[in-house]
Amino acid sequence: MLETIQQLEDTILLAVNGLHTPILDDFMWLVSGRWTWVPLYAFLLFFLYKRTGLAKTFLWVLGIVLVILLSDQISIHGLRQIFCRMRPSNPDNPISPLVHLVNNYHSGRYGFPSAHAANTWALVVYLGLILRKKALTCALAGWATLVCYSRMYLGVHYLGDLLGGLIVGATCASAIYCLISYFERRYQLTDRMSRRFRH
Repeated sequence: MLETIQQLEDTILLAVNGLHTPILDDFMWLVSGRWTWVPLYAFLLFFLYKRTGLAKTFLWVLGIVLVILLSDQISIHGLRQIFCRMRPSNPDNPISPLVHLVNNYHSGRYGFPSAHAANTWALVVYLGLILRKKALTCALAGWATLVCYSRMYLGVHYLGDLLGGLIVGATCASAIYCLISYFERRYQLTDRMSRRFRH
């Protein structure tokens, strides 16, 4: 069973990775870059402020930081060390000679779950729960899907790595959202913060 799944994942990975062209190489490299999306994060911060006000924005941004830290640490320093699943690009992986690398980028040794997938989907789910804006959530889901696709295109993650990251990110986002919401209601944090900001 596991061997069949691995063969299927190899096939999917090579199909996506095999579509490479010089233009797509540059585009997917850019999409996969962590600093590429800083303008998007700035827009989301501004949108959150306009939607919820200064006090709640401070509280929910704290939640975002916790969500990303949690999903990142669980992915990289937790589950990867347990499953030890080699990336397609890992030279020790039998499939690696068939993988097209962009800028000779191998990334780390292990890839399950994907931290890119965990972090992007954590942000999507968390903001979706906060803002309850269907159009924005769908747009962010499209962005997260593109980022995940770029990781397969670059040959550094299997589809299973990305699905695993999605589950980790969504779980962390839901847990932190519930935690922040509980403390907000229990201690009326936003009311107190609003009074402090006014003074």
